[in-house]
Amino acid sequence: MKILVVEDDSMLAETLATVLSQSVDNVDFVTDGETAWEGVRSINYDLILLDVMIPKLDGVSLCRRLRSYGYNQPILMITACDSTQDKVTGLDAGADDYIVKPINLPELLARIRAWKRREMGAGSLILKWGDLRCDPSTYEVSYQGQPVHLTAKEYSLLELFLRNGRRVLSRSTIVEHIWDLQHLPQEDTVKSHIKSLRQKLKAAGAPNDFIETVHSIGYRLKQII
Repeated sequence: MKILVVEDDSMLAETLATVLSQSVDNVDFVTDGETAWEGVRSINYDLILLDVMIPKLDGVSLCRRLRSYGYNQPILMITACDSTQDKVTGLDAGADDYIVKPINLPELLARIRAWKRREMGAGSLILKWGDLRCDPSTYEVSYQGQPVHLTAKEYSLLELFLRNGRRVLSRSTIVEHIWDLQHLPQEDTVKSHIKSLRQKLKAAGAPNDFIETVHSIGYRLKQII
């Protein structure tokens, strides 16, 4: 799940990015509305945490612009104002939910998990590919019933492959979905994580080429026979 945090309080933004990243989410953060607008036009974010009082383009105006642009993923407005009218204004602008500062982090994480469950749908919680099983609600992975213990990045890579099946994912696509803008990796880093993921799957009984390399293009899951 790729999240954009739009917050001009850099300390709060970094705290949110750190906490969300620990929940296996890929998080970018920016400090003004115009930068956020440009980012959404070039990157597919699954969720936006949007402060109301931000420079260059305020949160309510940005929310309206995003909805007019066709962005239909969840937007959570964040504000220090707690009046009913402030909430009505944000919701009427297109926000899906509203949270008041100081932010209750466990509550915020619970709301994000709820959005993730709704996105996946009640009947498709478990991701499957052959004998592999992946539960996004618990981040548990198994192959032929044997647990596979992955790092956060390895898990994010595997989930990305499972959600795309036989579609070939280029390195740039993988980086866009798995890494944040502040910590873009070198090409060898991507290869290293994929190599480690393959080794752990192989140790659990998966074939060597469970994740195939498509020469000069990228990677995809091996066809199930």
